[in-house]
Amino acid sequence: MNIIVLGAPGAGKGTQAEKIHEKLQIPHIASGDLFRIAVEQGTELGALAKEYMEKGKLVPDEVVAKMVFQRLSENDCNSGWVLEGFPRNNNQAKTLENYLTEVDKVIDKVIFIDVPEDELVRRLSGRLICRNCQSPYHAVMAPPKVPGKCDKCGGELYQRTDDREGVVRERLTTYRDITEPTLQYYKDESKLIVVDGNQEIGKVTQAVLSSIEDCK
Repeated sequence: MNIIVLGAPGAGKGTQAEKIHEKLQIPHIASGDLFRIAVEQGTELGALAKEYMEKGKLVPDEVVAKMVFQRLSENDCNSGWVLEGFPRNNNQAKTLENYLTEVDKVIDKVIFIDVPEDELVRRLSGRLICRNCQSPYHAVMAPPKVPGKCDKCGGELYQRTDDREGVVRERLTTYRDITEPTLQYYKDESKLIVVDGNQEIGKVTQAVLSSIEDCK
């Protein structure tokens, strides 16, 4: 199966995409990881993406799409894949559809992890990161043993600027403005499955995997 997992920052789409990977034994492809790997390897697309990011600009859709399509063309994707974080807008969705048509493949289902904004703010605004090893924590859901210190290396924990409540709400507003038309696009294609992400992780996973089983 070819599956897309979408959700706002903090919705848990990465966690659920990984559960699909484990269940179906298909590659989990996260657009964010593709960026990181391409930049680290110094590929042509990675260098181009880095240039935009260093200037504080969004990486153009065509660059993002090329990275994703290169990964989807690899042999381990022949039997299916779960794609996380792409497409983010209608233009990317249509570009992906065109690419899949060219290679005679289709998207089976698009799973949207739906979480209320206040809960997303609670999750994101509580995030803490270790300055040394980058290990993640959460002030409420996954606090460190010693306040302000990393359990692994003892490093100082800090909150990223973009994880402060006001900034988080702005990010979520932008996300919804861009992504809601994309969700409608897949709804019109009868491919969208909405899963309640405002519940215990295991229950979200059960709902996600059940929705996939129903589609087989």
